[in-house]
Amino acid sequence: MDVKEAVEARVVSGEVHGAAWLVDRAGDVRSGAAGISVPDSVFRISSVTKPVVAALAMGLVDDGLLRLDDPVDALLPELADRRVLRTPDSPIDHTVPADRAITVRDVLGFRLGLGMDFTGPFPGAVLGALAERGLPVGPPAPQAAPAPDEWMRIVGSVPLAHQPGARWLYNTGAQVLGVLVARAAGRPLPDLLAERLLDPLGMTDTGFQVPPDQRGRLGPTWLGPEVYDEADGQWATTPAFPDAASGLVSTVADLHALARTLRDGGGPVLTTAAVAQLVTAAGVPHDPDGGEGWGLGLGVCTADRPDGRHAGTYGWDGGLGSTWWTDPVTDTIAILLTTDAWTSAQPTPVFTDFFTSAFSRG
Repeated sequence: MDVKEAVEARVVSGEVHGAAWLVDRAGDVRSGAAGISVPDSVFRISSVTKPVVAALAMGLVDDGLLRLDDPVDALLPELADRRVLRTPDSPIDHTVPADRAITVRDVLGFRLGLGMDFTGPFPGAVLGALAERGLPVGPPAPQAAPAPDEWMRIVGSVPLAHQPGARWLYNTGAQVLGVLVARAAGRPLPDLLAERLLDPLGMTDTGFQVPPDQRGRLGPTWLGPEVYDEADGQWATTPAFPDAASGLVSTVADLHALARTLRDGGGPVLTTAAVAQLVTAAGVPHDPDGGEGWGLGLGVCTADRPDGRHAGTYGWDGGLGSTWWTDPVTDTIAILLTTDAWTSAQPTPVFTDFFTSAFSRG
């Protein structure tokens, strides 16, 4: 089955309402759409936001505005002099001092001591405390969080769940990264992202909201049988907190521009050294079978995968139905954006079918 057939079959089956896809095999680019979507539809890319902002951060590292092994205390004083839970199961007020300061590398690598622990109960003591203080800790909700300074104040009011550098934890590190890069550059994150990454790469449909005249290209997103967000919903207005973990909308063409830039060495927005750090696994597994790890902002396959992705393939998945992976072995870029959120921790079948079709043709 080819990519077009694979995606269309899942739309016909009712698994997803719409999807757009793009596969670039060594410069041979094929794309298409199915269901309610068209090739230039705009999608909520949720966690695929993470590598976009990570690429921005590495550009600041290139320029010396950030240094990977420097503490974040000067830019994020809310995270200075941290307390840490005695054990992951300790009550929120049973803490010990942090062994060391949190570094920029910890934030980029999701090892700052805050975030979702996929091996334990959700949300856990620390994220539960953040939720009680008013921070959303579930699916993307861009209109629910306060502005960055208040968001950081609340984050700074709880202890870390783990010592800095000790444990890979999901999501919160990317949110903190968005505040960190904005403060480092002295610019709001949306403006900084546009100036340093989106505009140079021609990613004109990527941002934290959809302009009114483009909203017809967005459409709704579903979570199971229910509509999770309408076209005039949470992405229709500028959010107080531009969420660098899950807040962006984009298109397959825009994500292809970024993927192609990383594949070709980073120019004009990154050095080859910065790209190498983004796409190299740091030895921190984030799935139970150990087949995927985490670079500085990108998921990286550390072994060949049953769906055809080779070791060294890098990218990320978004829980609202988005995925992008690049396989250097076969020189294949594969992007799939859908209108339907995952309903479990496992990829929906359209993802597996898409990967198998895209990467088996390298």
